[in-house]
Amino acid sequence: MALRSTLEFLLYDWLDAPALRARERFADHSRETFDAVLDTCERIAREKYAPFNRLVDTEEPRTVTEPDGSLRVILPQATHEAQKAYAASGMLSAAQDYDMGGMQLPYTVEAAANAFFGMASISIGSGLLTTGNANLLMVHGTPLQREVFAKQEFAGRFSGTMCLSEPQAGSSLSDIATRAVPDTGDWQNEPLGPRYRLKGNKMWISAGEHDLTENIVHLVLAKIPDDNGKLVAGTKGISLFIVPKKLVGTDGELTGVRNDVALAGLNHKCGWRGTTNTLLNFGEGTFAVGEGAALNAKTGGPFGDGSGAIGYLVGKPGQGLACMFHMMNEARIAIGMAATMLGLAGYEASLNYAKNRPQGRLAKKAGAVVSKDAASPQVRIIEHADIKRMLMTQKAYCEGALALELYCARLVDEQHTGDTAAADEARLLLEVLTPIAKSWPSEFCLEANSLAIQIHGGYGYTRDFPVEQYWRDNRLNMIHEGTHGIQAADLLGRKVLMENGRGLQLLAARMMHTIQRASAHEHLRAHAQALGAAMQEVEATTRAAWSTGQANEALANAVPYMQAFGHMVLAWIWLDVGLVCTDASPAHEGRRRAMQFFFNYELPKIKAWLDVVAQREMVCADCPEDAF
Repeated sequence: MALRSTLEFLLYDWLDAPALRARERFADHSRETFDAVLDTCERIAREKYAPFNRLVDTEEPRTVTEPDGSLRVILPQATHEAQKAYAASGMLSAAQDYDMGGMQLPYTVEAAANAFFGMASISIGSGLLTTGNANLLMVHGTPLQREVFAKQEFAGRFSGTMCLSEPQAGSSLSDIATRAVPDTGDWQNEPLGPRYRLKGNKMWISAGEHDLTENIVHLVLAKIPDDNGKLVAGTKGISLFIVPKKLVGTDGELTGVRNDVALAGLNHKCGWRGTTNTLLNFGEGTFAVGEGAALNAKTGGPFGDGSGAIGYLVGKPGQGLACMFHMMNEARIAIGMAATMLGLAGYEASLNYAKNRPQGRLAKKAGAVVSKDAASPQVRIIEHADIKRMLMTQKAYCEGALALELYCARLVDEQHTGDTAAADEARLLLEVLTPIAKSWPSEFCLEANSLAIQIHGGYGYTRDFPVEQYWRDNRLNMIHEGTHGIQAADLLGRKVLMENGRGLQLLAARMMHTIQRASAHEHLRAHAQALGAAMQEVEATTRAAWSTGQANEALANAVPYMQAFGHMVLAWIWLDVGLVCTDASPAHEGRRRAMQFFFNYELPKIKAWLDVVAQREMVCADCPEDAF
């Protein structure tokens, strides 16, 4: 598989990205400008990322203690060079307006171009959180917050994080304990927004501390206490704050004052080892030593004495989760793309290995006897049927997932630039598809990585080959940005029900359009019928799951439901892709084979998943703790 040719096929032959040029926002672009972006990203990924993927895995981030007692993160020089090249490419602001330093590039093309970095070294990263952070501020921030923080992130001067989880709360955001109180004096009228003091601890913060950029813009969820000074239970009172690592003036320049945000330690993970993952302390007086007087003078104090880190309110009080979901949903699609590209990296490595590794001989049947001629030359392992099965599984999973992610990216463009009806339809389709776009690749492209190891045999477990790292890197993605169970509960418990099921109806209508077109082709007709039957099964199971109206029964098997739903979606994607695989080229033959594989080997699996959902099977949910 050649990634560039696959991306071009999906962008130009399937999604017709050049048609977006007819829209005013993209009028300055052409196929040539799209290709130039792909050229640039492909080159940077090849030169600055891929050669150092193993290096950043083995030379993990480490810390040194500064004179003021704080911890500083040390990263390999290769990471600095890669991030510098990425920022210089303009990709951080690619989709933004010209006056924000952007290219007004379609997000579909941006997503495709970023795929090169995901495949070259997901661990070095390409600004996923920085772009998401800045995009959130573009929607929910004030004009000055956009100018001072978002614009600097798009320019590569600042980087961004999102700070949600806490050591005691994990994914349960209603249990967060970080608090934010209004600052004293006139600070509530500060131009950068109402100013608060934050105290608390945040866990699992990717890129939470480094010196790759001049500043780090933390977006922090915290609770504003009630009139009695108590934190309200649940999500009420959760608000969102900009908490910069270093304080910034209204001109976007650093004031020279360090905010009370401190690195408490690094988390050492099985994968993504080149990306710092941190525990951060907010407002614990870490920088009081030798700085208290200066800080008080510059910030209006008290500062550095444990009074809290300075934060600026984003949006309205109590609306923090609604704001943060803008970034979370964007990150979920990005994590799905990351999982996809790791799967494709493993597929490419195992395909190359299979083509070049001689081992064994093919069996021959003579009469009733099956035997192998030990005197004959060994064959390459790609000639063995089971190796071909494992390669085809990877191809069907990973290329199908790539098509899904780019389809979702195309919906983002439709949401932002389509007419009112088309934009609203794209919005609702994205609501339904986002849990699948995140979860399906993170499960099944991980399985592809497992098969890549299997193809390598014993060598697959060694660091002589990259496939074990791809598996480790990908294993994190079932947890990143909301665990598998959270995505499943979101899909069955909210997304398929929202707006009286209109999103599910819109998705069904698009699938039916593909089915009708495919039914006109004899070689696709059976697949079209199989997809239609799968749709009916999923729709009937959705009704059966909620037939009693009991959420505990409906959601007890939300993950099997999501697996079946995802397989239905991927079958649809493959059938739609199959409609444009019309010539006799090896690439189109490969895609037709992958489509056929998915319908024959994978789609039939949904019945077992859906049966337990429809029956509201409670064998797991009702199991007493002592029985485990």
